[in-house]
Amino acid sequence: MKHTISVLVENHFGVLARVSGLFSARGFNIDSLCVGETEDPSASRMTVVVEGDDRVLEQIVRQLQKLVEVIEVTDLTKESYVERELVMIKVAVNGSGRTPIIEVANVFRAKVVDISHDRMILELSGTMDKVDTFIEMLRPLTVNEVTRSGCVAINRLSRLMSDEVAVAATA
Repeated sequence: MKHTISVLVENHFGVLARVSGLFSARGFNIDSLCVGETEDPSASRMTVVVEGDDRVLEQIVRQLQKLVEVIEVTDLTKESYVERELVMIKVAVNGSGRTPIIEVANVFRAKVVDISHDRMILELSGTMDKVDTFIEMLRPLTVNEVTRSGCVAINRLSRLMSDEVAVAATA
């Protein structure tokens, strides 16, 4: 099963290596890893996407929680969440070859971000599945290069709001 893990960590040197090391030590291949500073510059949020056994992943989550630099660990897979990934794709074109590329881009709501006589660079933001499908649709049209950001994810507001209502009801 695919898991999306959100790890809030102190923004210190070496934390990324320690966190990713826990996954590799247990034999998990990280499908996607995205890290960035949060609204608080002293903290970063890591979004890690891995595929694996639920039981072993629970052990990793517990071990992550024991790391001094880790503030919070959430397996978003067990909750309702929003995910996005950015992809930029360089596609070869010829004079009449632009039309099918633009048609595919329009269907997916992708943007043309750079263009030359023989190439185009397209940008798309969406779920990992949407990005995968977009890439597959463009493959027959001579894809030269693909760059993916990795998945970023956050809990849905509806879950947070229902938690706040539950807390207010008990107060």
